[in-house]
Formats: sequence, C-alpha cells, structure tokens
Amino acid sequence: MESPVQLLNVLEWSYGRMTGADAAAPEPGGPDAVRSPLPTLYDGVPRQPYETVEPYETAEPEPPGAPEPVSGEADPPRDRSAHAGLTVIVLAPHDPMTRGQLRRMAELARRAGHTVRWEEARGGAGAPAQTIAGLAPLLRRASRVVIGDPFSRYVQLLLTIARARDVVVVDDGTATMEFVAQLAVGSRLVRWHRRGGLGARDLVFAPFAAAARRRLTPGEDRRVEVFTAMPVQAPPGVTVTPNDFAWTRSAFGPPRLTRGTDLVGTSLVETGVVDLDHYLTAVASLARTHGATRYFAHRRESTDKLRRIGGELGLEIVRPDLPLELIARRGPIGRMILSFPSTVVHTLPLALAGTGITVAVCDVDPAWLTETASPRAGDFLSGVTGTARGIHRVPYVPASTL
Repeated sequence: MESPVQLLNVLEWSYGRMTGADAAAPEPGGPDAVRSPLPTLYDGVPRQPYETVEPYETAEPEPPGAPEPVSGEADPPRDRSAHAGLTVIVLAPHDPMTRGQLRRMAELARRAGHTVRWEEARGGAGAPAQTIAGLAPLLRRASRVVIGDPFSRYVQLLLTIARARDVVVVDDGTATMEFVAQLAVGSRLVRWHRRGGLGARDLVFAPFAAAARRRLTPGEDRRVEVFTAMPVQAPPGVTVTPNDFAWTRSAFGPPRLTRGTDLVGTSLVETGVVDLDHYLTAVASLARTHGATRYFAHRRESTDKLRRIGGELGLEIVRPDLPLELIARRGPIGRMILSFPSTVVHTLPLALAGTGITVAVCDVDPAWLTETASPRAGDFLSGVTGTARGIHRVPYVPASTL
C-alpha cells in the first residue's frame, strides 16, 4: 500500500470477507455498531476530530530512521475475531502529509489484527533494491496478493516477483475506473491524467510493466478480483466486489453535524489538469454561494495553493489526519459536503449513508483545463460525476454575478 485510502480499503475488503458479502451492514449508531469490538480498540489513538493547521505550515517530517507506526508503549490489542491473517506492506512515500495519514491508518490496521510492515522504500539510492530483496521471499510464498495501485511502478515490479494465484486490486479512487477500462481492452496501464507518449524511463521499465499487466489478467491459473466503490463493468474473468464501507460505518459515527457547508479540495491543479487561477475562482464562488467556511485539503495539495485559499479567500484550512471518509464519519462535519469531481463523490454517500448529510459536486468547466491536460481529462471528469450515485449536482456561479 502507498496511500491512506488504499490501506482503508484493505480494511474494508478484509471486513467484508470476514462478515460475509451478503451480511447486512449495520445501521449508523445502531445496535450492531454498539456491539462492534472495533471502537473499543481505538482508545489509544488520539480522537481529535481533525487537524486544523495554518495554510503556510507544513507537516513536520519524521526524523531519519523513524520506526514503523506504533501506538502506546506496547503492541496494541488485536481483534483476532474480526480480522486476521493479513500482512500489510506500506511502501512509504516522501510526502509528509501522506506519511502522516498512513501512520494513523497503520495504527488502525494493527488494532484490527493485521501485521503492518513499514518499508522506507524510497529512502535513498539503495532503498528500492533493499526493499525488493527483503520482500521477495514473502511475495513468493503468498497465495493471495492484495494491491492498491496497479499503475505504480513499484507495485508492478513487486508483482513480477509474486506467484500468487489470487490477485486482488482494492480501490485507489477514480484511478480504479481507468484501470478496469484498460484491463478490459488489454491496453498498457497509463494514468488518465498523463499526456504524451513513452519516455525514456517508460521504455526501460516496459518489460516489467508488461509482466505485471499479465499478472493482473485472469486466466486458468490466476483469479483477479477488483474491490471497489466505483461504478465499473467487470472485464471477462474478473470478479468485481462492491465496497459499501461497512467497516467504516460499523466503527465510526454517527457524526456530529454542523450547520454549515464544507468544501473538499482536490489535487487537480497539482496533477496539471486544472489551471490554478480558475480553480481559486471556482472555490471562491462556491464558498460564497453555499456559505462554506472550511476547506478540507487533499493530502497532495501544495502549501502555496492552500496559503492563497486561506489568506485570499478566507477559508479555514483543515488538513485531515485520516482519509476523509473516516473524518466525515467521525465528525463534526457540515450538513452539506461540496466537492469537485473526485473519488469522494462516490465514497462519501456510502460512508455517510443514513446520516442526513448531502454530498454535492460541481463539474469542472472545460475552460478550467490547462493546455497540457490530457485530451481525455474532460471526458474522464465528466464521467466521474455522471456515474456517481446519491449526490446532488450544483451549478458553478461566476463570481462576477454574485
């Protein structure tokens, strides 16, 4: 796993397997949630509702050689009756916000009975070789491999080592939609926002990518499952298992609601899809139209952009310490959550089912796209919104008309 959302969805997948795919999800705050052993295991985890920081602050990175996530002075208690048997490998990224959320999610994974192995896979020139050598015996023995990002070169490289007959791909957000579409037509795996042809690094890595692509293709000796909350059509031979966030709903909430509206940020600017000035104008317009005062930052949003949103637009910047699905489920959270096209327009209605919270989305105007954006970007973002269930669509009101 390389992101907090991937690790969250591993917990969801494990919970679904242990409780049964046909088991009814507990009602928010209902008797099933009260009887769940999971909330009692979180007593050692700080329960602040979220972390609010000034937009010009950055998360302090861990000191060199920081250990894998732990909680308390001893190993946390494990709920072996609910979850058991997974070894979760975290390929730690450089980004401090992502690392922080991953550490918090790793604490929850350990309390759910899993073993977490924290790998500084990008810690220096020799780190990749050391990580691969250390994981190779484990991967060769595994009968099932669960991955979070099939587009990751690191994951693709590790897949070439694995000999597992069962391969599971858990949700990595909207990228899952693109992965399933590419798998269905047999094309090479390319992220939807990438533009241009193969670079020098792509050509060098091409043999490994092709081998990984074969391991992600079902056959007589290989079963492939996609565990997702996204609306996808199963390619031939692939099992698609719905993710309804039953673990999240059983372990968190129901949330305390505020009277206002919360805005959810995206990394569309950072990935080169949307122009910064257009994005800031849209955020300002939506905040004024819907009375939003808080902006929940995406973990990959730049400090400079957040500084402008906080300083120029007057929004309170919130940098969550967990994936937004858990933050919203835990609360306090607004009665309306407003987002641009992103993963949360699919996941939040599921995680917040029964709470009375409205999830709304504002489409990205084609005029906001950058000149370097992928030609597929506009259609892909429209598809993200158009296929979302249980959301409201709000129009973009230009600031000049307010």
